[in-house]
Amino acid sequence: MWDFRGKVVLVTGSSRGLGRTLVEEFAQAGADCVINYFADPDGQNQRDAEHFAEQLRRSAGRVRVIEADVRQPQAVERMMQQVASDMGGLDILVNNAGICRDRTVKNMTLEDWHSVLDTNLNGVFYCCKYALNILRDGGRIINIASISAWACFHGQANYAAAKAGVIALTKVLAKELARRQITVNAVAPGLMRTAMLQGIRPEVLTEYEKQIPLGRLAETTDVARAVLFLASPSASYITGQVLPVSGGWY
Repeated sequence: MWDFRGKVVLVTGSSRGLGRTLVEEFAQAGADCVINYFADPDGQNQRDAEHFAEQLRRSAGRVRVIEADVRQPQAVERMMQQVASDMGGLDILVNNAGICRDRTVKNMTLEDWHSVLDTNLNGVFYCCKYALNILRDGGRIINIASISAWACFHGQANYAAAKAGVIALTKVLAKELARRQITVNAVAPGLMRTAMLQGIRPEVLTEYEKQIPLGRLAETTDVARAVLFLASPSASYITGQVLPVSGGWY
């Protein structure tokens, strides 16, 4: 549906899950892609990212793998410098990296709070800030928010606060970057079939599905294609908006 030939795309947290699907979709549409991963202690993220990149190189354009912890501003700045060096610049940034640490406020530790805010909100800010040095005029920033920012589910004070912050950041950046014709939007998924759901009991998921008018959880492709739309020329007059992709749930 879309043609991204000649465009450079960076998707954070893209060794698996939604991020991986996003890179696959952009690559199929002709984009040069940067896969970003966080170096976990056992090295699984790196192995996943390298294997994924090798698969893409058989049929896609240029593919790079860059390690960076989005919680660390220096690491994000180095990543953007490497993107500029390896790819010549950046056209589309998708801030996808995120984690969950669900607990009630009473039981939530300070580490639970800070780890989610550091990754899901601070990480988006750092990536946007340092990407502006290499993002070409007419570029795109798409942030992955969540309907949790509005629905405010039980036990998600940290996650909901972070995603609400992402939405506010999106709207401010859209105004600040309009003069460069850079659009900034967010996609707010409902529940998706990713590894993040592993901690939710099956009976709870069943109850959630009953509340979704379309009667099913989202596949990662459902969300990825909304992102591609916002990154495409068809969305060039859309900025500062949040697109819920939730099957009508919210």
